[in-house]
This record gives sequence, structure tokens and C-alpha cells, in this order.
Amino acid sequence: MNFTTAVKTCFRKYVDWNGRALRSEYWYFYLFVILGVIVTSILDAATGLFIFTGLFYLAILLPMLFVTVRRLHDVGRSGWWMLISIIPLAGLILLYWMIIEGDKGDNAYGPHPLGGVGDVSDTFS
Repeated sequence: MNFTTAVKTCFRKYVDWNGRALRSEYWYFYLFVILGVIVTSILDAATGLFIFTGLFYLAILLPMLFVTVRRLHDVGRSGWWMLISIIPLAGLILLYWMIIEGDKGDNAYGPHPLGGVGDVSDTFS
């Protein structure tokens, strides 16, 4: 999955916690969020209005939440595991799950996002 496809997918599925999200989908959307915060922070500083970053955060809140849930589904975990990040340092477990490769083939949360096992690897392209 490439950058633009990942961003489109996350916004298309912005309130869909069903299914699974590949590593590339999650991390490309995360990159989009970082770039968006940089751009909106520059706009805030240039205009002196300081509202663009807040509006951007509001726009990406649900897509980021639900892509995280789908990413947890890809590694065979419930979306409720996201709450572990509330505990100091325990959030590192969540980071680990975001980094590792998802389950090969189907799991309890649905089929592999790329179809059959071995069709295409979950790589950044």
C-alpha cells in the first residue's frame, strides 16, 4: 500500500473498526498526521490565528483511532488493547504491536487485507 492509498483508505473507513489494517496503512497514515501537524503549525504561526492545528486534530481524531483498532486486529488483538497506552511505559507494548507483522491468513477479525497469503507482502512501496 502506498502513501495516498493509505490516507484515502483511512478516511474512507474513518468510523469502521471492522477488519484489519496493514502496517503500511497505519504508518503511512501516521506520517500523514505528522506532516499535517507541521503544515498546520506553520499556518498557525504565520497567521497568528492558532486554529488550524486544532481543526486538523479534530479532522483526524476518528480516522487515527479506528486505524489503530484495525491495526490491532491485524495482529490478533482486540481494539480495547489501545487503552494500555494510559499506563506509563506499558504503551510500549502497543508500539510493539503496531510495528510487528500482522497475522498471515485469516484471523478472528477477518481475512488478510491483501487477500490470500503470499499474494503480496506487507511492505512499504
